Amino acid sequence: MGSQVNPCITFNGNARQAVEFYREVFGGELELRTVADFGSPDSPNADKVMHSRLDTPAGYTLMAWDHPDDRPGHPPYRPGNNVAIFLDGDDLGLRDYFEKLSVGGTVTLPLEKQVWGDEAGSLVDQFGISWMFNITTRNR
Repeated sequence: MGSQVNPCITFNGNARQAVEFYREVFGGELELRTVADFGSPDSPNADKVMHSRLDTPAGYTLMAWDHPDDRPGHPPYRPGNNVAIFLDGDDLGLRDYFEKLSVGGTVTLPLEKQVWGDEAGSLVDQFGISWMFNITTRNR
């Protein structure tokens, strides 16, 4: 099967809301399990997301969970500004994703032609996650 890398985004208690939003944007199948589902139904964090995975029709896989604030030694929660999810390709449907993700968020670079010849843009979505887009308009 080989290996693959999938982003796993940490949220501060709103992972369910975020991944449901991403499913609306990208479509696909969402798997979501809580702390209770993993055998801790009496935990004060029983309803927090411990694992989620969104597999989209375009072949993207996004994973997410809620920050485990009750785990000793785990670093404190920090919004997702240290990671950006990068979408790159010649699929013009990327424009639609850009527009949908920008709702309630902040466009930090409008999606437009750049000096290297491609269309590129970036945004921070309503959950504080950075997204970067590059739509190839030239032959590589």
